Amino acid sequence: MENDNLSLTFAALADPTRRAILARLAEGEATVNVLAEPFDMSLQAVSQHLKVLERAGLITRGRSAQWRPCRIEMAPLDDAAAWIGQYRAVWRDRFDLLDQEIRKIRQQKGDDRG
Repeated sequence: MENDNLSLTFAALADPTRRAILARLAEGEATVNVLAEPFDMSLQAVSQHLKVLERAGLITRGRSAQWRPCRIEMAPLDDAAAWIGQYRAVWRDRFDLLDQEIRKIRQQKGDDRG
C-alpha cells in the first residue's frame, strides 16, 4: 500500500505544471483562480491537475465561505524524500568504495614507477 501511495506521488510530480502548482502552494494557500494565473490553460485543465495532486495526497482543498483554498500536504513529499534518501545512502557508500579503489590503484601505480 505504501508503494502505491509512492507511485501516486511520483506520477503527480512527473508533470511540470503540477510541480509549479506545488511550488506556489509552498508559499501558502491559494484558490484555483490564483493557481491558474501563470498558466496558459483553462481553469478546467488546472482543476484536472489539482485532482491528480489531491488524489496523491499532495494537496487538500478547504472551504472558506464561497471559495475553496488549496493547501500543500507535506507527508507524501516526506515519504518520497525518505525513499530517495535510502538510495542516496547506498550510492554514496558505493562511490566511497570506488574512491578508495581509485586511490589504491593510483598508489600502486606510483609505487611501480619508483
